[in-house]
Amino acid sequence: MLIVVVLGVTSCTGPDGGEPVVEVEQYDARTFFETLAVAGASFSPDESKILFTSDASGVFNAYEQPVEGGEPKQLTNSTTNAVFPLGYFPHDERFLYTFDEGGNELNHIYVRETDGSSKDLTPGENLKAGFAGWSGDREWFWVQTNERNPQFFDLYRYSSDNYERSLVIENEEGWQIADISRDSRWAAVIRVNNNADSDIYLLDLENPQAEPKHVTPHQGYVSHQSLTFTPDSSKLIYSTNAESEFSQAWSYEIASGERAPVLQADWDVVFMTYSRTGRYRVSAINADALIDVTILDTQEGTELDFPQDLPQGEVVQMSFSPSDEKLAFYINSDTSPNNLFVMDLASSRYRQLTHSLNPAINPDHLVEGEVIRYESFDELKIPSILYRPHQATADSPVPALVWVHGGPGGQSSKGYSPVIQHLVNHGYAVLAVNNRGSSGYGKTFYHMDDQKHGEVDLKDCVYARTYLESLDWVDGDRVGIIGGSYGGYMVAAALAFEPEAFNVGIDIFGVTNWLRTLSEIPPWWTSFRDALYAEMGDPATDEERLRRISPLFHADKIRRPLLVVQGANDPRVQKVESDELVEAVRENGVPVEYVVFDDEGHGFRNRENRIEASEHYLKFLDQHLK
Repeated sequence: MLIVVVLGVTSCTGPDGGEPVVEVEQYDARTFFETLAVAGASFSPDESKILFTSDASGVFNAYEQPVEGGEPKQLTNSTTNAVFPLGYFPHDERFLYTFDEGGNELNHIYVRETDGSSKDLTPGENLKAGFAGWSGDREWFWVQTNERNPQFFDLYRYSSDNYERSLVIENEEGWQIADISRDSRWAAVIRVNNNADSDIYLLDLENPQAEPKHVTPHQGYVSHQSLTFTPDSSKLIYSTNAESEFSQAWSYEIASGERAPVLQADWDVVFMTYSRTGRYRVSAINADALIDVTILDTQEGTELDFPQDLPQGEVVQMSFSPSDEKLAFYINSDTSPNNLFVMDLASSRYRQLTHSLNPAINPDHLVEGEVIRYESFDELKIPSILYRPHQATADSPVPALVWVHGGPGGQSSKGYSPVIQHLVNHGYAVLAVNNRGSSGYGKTFYHMDDQKHGEVDLKDCVYARTYLESLDWVDGDRVGIIGGSYGGYMVAAALAFEPEAFNVGIDIFGVTNWLRTLSEIPPWWTSFRDALYAEMGDPATDEERLRRISPLFHADKIRRPLLVVQGANDPRVQKVESDELVEAVRENGVPVEYVVFDDEGHGFRNRENRIEASEHYLKFLDQHLK
């Protein structure tokens, strides 16, 4: 089979030069990233508009979209910092929004007034603030900040009228404040004991001196999370894996303390909420890297059916209008980015409000991921998502990449990724692995790599190459590894500890020195610290092992070409992590490229930076792997 490239079109012809069997137009990174990225949905009080975020300007800003269709209106004008709207006020078109400075994760909460002016509701230096929802009567909204103590978040109540605030929870216990009941009486808070064990308590906001109600007394290690309160504030809905490998939804009746199952499945229940009137209950299950959403009409006792002629994909990010007459939602798939829809619930008539995919891209040239499982070194089945380029055949095998997600404990899932589609479009197979330790596959699988990082999880990645080599349409002599954050660590670990396993590596803001990273975690991560130490190890007591699994101390073993990409303002994986690795590997005489974005943190949000990063990935691979 011969590969012929003419004017950006890759054609695959038979050995006899016959008619092409595959024809794929190849697009540059700009074409992929000029696809709109949109998210979030909040109805205006009169239900005529939807507030959402979009990067149409090149930087995420707030926009409002008429429900009847038409062009969206840009409401904020940031040229540097990514702006994310939080929702309209209940009786007028003021709205709340948030942003940080250059990716430093020190978000503040702002209000945009109806005259277009804005005000910072959480002023101050070096503080982080987060929106915590509205009261049921919409007279108040809740905000968490760590202004008093950088390690813990206090809860404040703000007036919807004049923004006067009062301290509601002075958090001295290190609680994670999760949910507040609609009647403003109860706050559900989480105590994290370690990465396998947590508890939920209810704080009585009307009686601050009262003993917290312990919702989840248990023995052994059990993880719990608050999901939501029922609309009448009589029950807390929470998740627990006490009864199963997977998290189930249970209810806790506040008056009696009685508990009962609400939703059980052979996968994790990851989400549950109610519409404003309480008529509709939305739940979501993480079903094999795909989110499966159900809407229950509690009045009729039936599930809401979506129209059959909707585009294929995941229904995500749903938002009901104040009257519960309309539903806004997104549909996303491997070959189609988020598109915003609005549906009339009485008639099921819907309207697509955005068309996000760049019209220059032919959707037929994109690739649907296939969920597969391969055997690792101990015969454990590793769930993964495989993207096969259209031009890949047994006669013309293609190079491949092992893609490692972030975490620890993240998950690669189905859905549109411009980075992956760009690579696959240019003839690189991608296997997005969910190595042991990934979430979504049960608590046993999730904890199989605890304090074994850089060892068993790395072997899973090495065996991913073995799997790729078994595919006749993959060139087994050309396989690289790529990943961001914890995935970036796995890249550096692979090149240092398994130096012959991969031909190249792309490390995107990956940890290289666990001793430093675990000793210098951001102060607002304090409530997570014990869980992170249980997972990775305590630098005060596990120095020898953490040094052993840190690639920086073994960089002299790296012999394969390496690309490192880093945000200068990253508070999680500091730039020094990448600086030192690059310097050490260069001393080996190994090809090393280093890209730093001065205005980014842990993840790249400005479009031009995302374009530049993706072009670097492709250029590096074309030079060292193709």
